[in-house]
Amino acid sequence: MIQLTIIRIEGYGPWTLTLGSDREAQLQMLQSKIYHDVQRLFTEKNCIVYFNRFDEYFAITNGLDAAGHKEIQRELAKTYKDLKMSMAVGAGVTAFEANMNAYQARKEGKMLDSSARIFGSIHDADIAQVMHIDVDSSTKVGDRLSPYEVTSLVMKVYSQLAEEFLKHNSLTFFLGGDNFMVISNGVTKEQADSVIKKVTAGIDIKLNCGIGIGKTGRKAAEAATKALDTIRDLRQEGKIQPIYEIRCP
Repeated sequence: MIQLTIIRIEGYGPWTLTLGSDREAQLQMLQSKIYHDVQRLFTEKNCIVYFNRFDEYFAITNGLDAAGHKEIQRELAKTYKDLKMSMAVGAGVTAFEANMNAYQARKEGKMLDSSARIFGSIHDADIAQVMHIDVDSSTKVGDRLSPYEVTSLVMKVYSQLAEEFLKHNSLTFFLGGDNFMVISNGVTKEQADSVIKKVTAGIDIKLNCGIGIGKTGRKAAEAATKALDTIRDLRQEGKIQPIYEIRCP
């Protein structure tokens, strides 16, 4: 079972209008700072955060109890006094199920801690599976495409990965550059290979996929990145293995 926490800035749209028309640069800087602080606070507790939208973030929070959530919420409230943030916690066998349970808890007003505005419930989640996917030899892609064309291609790949992995009840996030992470509990290497082949069919790129499995989100992401690094090391030895899995002890 995996536990996810959805962090949301409430009333963000109406609040931005109070900043006037010359607000876009301010908002971009603010959003970057919020993501930095949210990531830092959760990472310190062996979690990992992905931005869904810039007013909403998903965190893998295996092992984080109600007190830990409240502590993070309290720190965010002190730093961002003009913004109201809430959290919704859910768990499930798959990432999509955990996402739906968090969503339903918020929708139905099931409070875990009303004073801190935290919805949902804490579960004994003990496994997270994360895939770290990147473009194979992206430097060569940049040699034949302009920077904006590369971005357009990467966004197309991201959209298709998100769509295909959602069919396997997994959640895909763009990390920047040519990197993606998928919260993929329950997805096999064979299923991942099938998705990647479908996404890259007809386009002149290849994808590498490192799979990490651990008790916490941070450990799973670390293992996934180690697996991706292993794929690169094997390639240097002349061994082509586009999917590699590492399981944390």
